[in-house]
Amino acid sequence: MTPGPVPPTDGAVVVSLTEFKARRFRDLPGIVCEGVGLSRGWWAMPGAVGVLLYLDPARKTGGSLSVWASEDDLRRFVALPRHVAVMRRYRSRVRVRSALWQTADFRTADAWAQRHERLAAAEDR
Repeated sequence: MTPGPVPPTDGAVVVSLTEFKARRFRDLPGIVCEGVGLSRGWWAMPGAVGVLLYLDPARKTGGSLSVWASEDDLRRFVALPRHVAVMRRYRSRVRVRSALWQTADFRTADAWAQRHERLAAAEDR
C-alpha cells in the first residue's frame, strides 16, 4: 500500500473500494495511465492514509483500495478536477462498482480478502 500524508492509526478510518471493468481491452492502457497519474500525488493528498491500485488484465478489471481519515477527505479527492475529468472520459467505457465502509481496525490483507463480498453487498443495496 502506498502511504499518504496521514499516518496509520488505531482510530477509525474510511475505506473506499472501487473496481472497474473495461468494455474493451484497448481502453486498459489509458485507464491504467490515468490511475497511476492520479496516484503520483498521493503523498500530499489531504486526509489520505494509503492506496493500493490493482489490475487484472485478463479480466479487463482493476481498481483501487484507498484509506482515508474521513469521508470528507474522500469526497474532496473525488471532486478534484483531474479525477472528475478522468471519470467523465472513461464513464462510457467501463462498468464501475464500489463499496465504502468505516473500520477502527484496518488491515490491508483483510480488506483485500473481503473485496468481492464487499462489492457484491454494495450492489445489492
